[in-house]
Amino acid sequence: MSIYLPIAEMNVNILLIILLGVMVGGLTGLFGVGGGFLMTPLLIFLGIPPAVAVGTEAPHVLASSISGVIAHWRRKNVDIKMGVFLLSGGVLGSTVGVNLFKILRGFGQIDVIIQFLFLFFLGLVGFSMLFESTRTTIKKYRTTSLIRTKLHQHSWIHGLPFKMRFHRSKLYISAIPPIVIGFFVGVLSAMMGIGGGFIIIPAMVYILGMSTNVVVGTSLFQIIFVTANSTFFQSYLNQTVDIVLAALMIVGGVIGAQIGARLGTTFKSEYLRGVLAILVLGVCVKIFTDLTLTPSNLFSLS
Repeated sequence: MSIYLPIAEMNVNILLIILLGVMVGGLTGLFGVGGGFLMTPLLIFLGIPPAVAVGTEAPHVLASSISGVIAHWRRKNVDIKMGVFLLSGGVLGSTVGVNLFKILRGFGQIDVIIQFLFLFFLGLVGFSMLFESTRTTIKKYRTTSLIRTKLHQHSWIHGLPFKMRFHRSKLYISAIPPIVIGFFVGVLSAMMGIGGGFIIIPAMVYILGMSTNVVVGTSLFQIIFVTANSTFFQSYLNQTVDIVLAALMIVGGVIGAQIGARLGTTFKSEYLRGVLAILVLGVCVKIFTDLTLTPSNLFSLS
């Protein structure tokens, strides 16, 4: 059962797209990541033009994040105050990123740049998560306070001005780092069609020192507004949002996010990180082969 995508100008299998949405939505609920870092490459693998895959993934991430944050809000795992500072930088960053996306698309280089960005960040994050998961598993019988020890290590970041209290996260830090982190993630969100959770969550834990029980919900909270901003500008400036494809992904993503939020309480986090790391590295290998192997068609017209 297939349907025609007006912006991507191709037919896709309806059930396959919904199934992908459920799978990526499940990651949203499990890890607090938007899921775009996997969904966008998967869409490209299916033949969706990279620019359309990036633009259309933003509303899917938005819907999945809303579904996921509702589940975490009920558990009181969302730091609204921290989220506001993160998204203030994120909204500005996503606006800059969309305009940069438009410039690069005008030069005809956006497809290759998108693939190189995914190759770099997926490889970096995948190996980091795999290392962290393995180390945590090995040491779990030696200490039960690995995360707590990291959270109490202070650095030059804690000496920055404009300090504020974030009661839900139990922090007293400068407002500057959350804004800078949000800006960087916002640029990536617009350029890669991702929520940025796979970058912002480690930053929130290891740089800001946030408590792990509020990291996922707070990440999803800021992702909502950043991806909403990206969706608007991608549609308005670049016309790369395929509403039919987005609707199919949203149906699956909303369902998957609820399932993931429930499953997240039943599995050990180090095992989940290990599985996600292997999945991320698998996608990274596929992107690398696509970039290095000789394509079947040496030229294309668009």
